[in-house]
Amino acid sequence: METLDGPERALAFLQEVEEKAEDVLGDRRQIVDLDMKRNQNREALRALYQDPASSGMVTVCFGNMFIKLPKNKTKDMIEQDQQRLNEEINKLRGDLKVKVNQLFEAQGKPELKGFNLNPLNPDEMKAIHKVLGEAP
Repeated sequence: METLDGPERALAFLQEVEEKAEDVLGDRRQIVDLDMKRNQNREALRALYQDPASSGMVTVCFGNMFIKLPKNKTKDMIEQDQQRLNEEINKLRGDLKVKVNQLFEAQGKPELKGFNLNPLNPDEMKAIHKVLGEAP
């Protein structure tokens, strides 16, 4: 294996950093796209729940086709899609943390502090309020 000198070494370093940065940006773009779809699903669900007719058929757009489906089946399909989108977004966000740390490492920067924090769950929040003597 040959050792890289001067310009070749700098070029290899820049190429590695650029690849990691593109990977991070690609994941961020994908999260934004999935989040937009999730918001559209949320709007559709809200419209279905606000419709006074409790049953019947609704027209749904799939790509460039309009299809009439039962309202309850449509709700179930959208809710399943929402769950899948939430899981995919959470997975991408978890992977993004690792990729950002790898990018910082490749650039020779220290790891981000507090980047791996997780929010407190409701039970932990209740315990904190109880210790502080505050009403939740």
